[in-house]
Amino acid sequence: MIAQPSHFHLSAEEYLQTEAKSPLKHEYVNGQIYAMAGASDSHVTIAGNLFALLRSHVRGGPCRVFMSDMKARIESLNTYYYPDVMVTCDDRDRVLTTCKRYPRLIVEVLSQSTEGFDRGDKFADYQQLETLQEYVLISSHRQRVDCFRRNPEGLWVMHSFLADREVSLVSLNFKVAIADLYEDVSLEAIQKIGLDQPTTQKNSSC
Repeated sequence: MIAQPSHFHLSAEEYLQTEAKSPLKHEYVNGQIYAMAGASDSHVTIAGNLFALLRSHVRGGPCRVFMSDMKARIESLNTYYYPDVMVTCDDRDRVLTTCKRYPRLIVEVLSQSTEGFDRGDKFADYQQLETLQEYVLISSHRQRVDCFRRNPEGLWVMHSFLADREVSLVSLNFKVAIADLYEDVSLEAIQKIGLDQPTTQKNSSC
């Protein structure tokens, strides 16, 4: 999740050197670095649930699943993002230790502050990845999953999955009940607070 940009212009090499030593994560967009904001309980839980399910699904095969500490490199745009979940099945990615360039699936868990960016500019950037077959957006305040799938003509078609449905990811031949993605997530509590905003109740904030 992107916060405020820095006022410094860095080369990609400088960014990677700085990022390797930084206690905080930053995304990099053609010279500008953006500090990553912290994630909510629901955000982390949903991403973790999906990671565990996908890890079990691809175990023993050629695909690898990564969470938010692995960067996706969009070389044509000189950009690095940290997807919430990313799957690559390309042998060329096995020799890359700090980023992946050839993902098949990218997933972002939405928050109120980043949904516009994840659906807009970030999605447009991810489309430059020729190996990407599906881009998935998961709501953190209601049971809804939007899967954008690249068709044979190269167009991106949205498939939406709502509560009580089964989510299908064709790129990995993977299906899962949407309820399993939201296991241990209290949507009622989130809605009472107001779309995942911090509550003012005692002992509610870190």
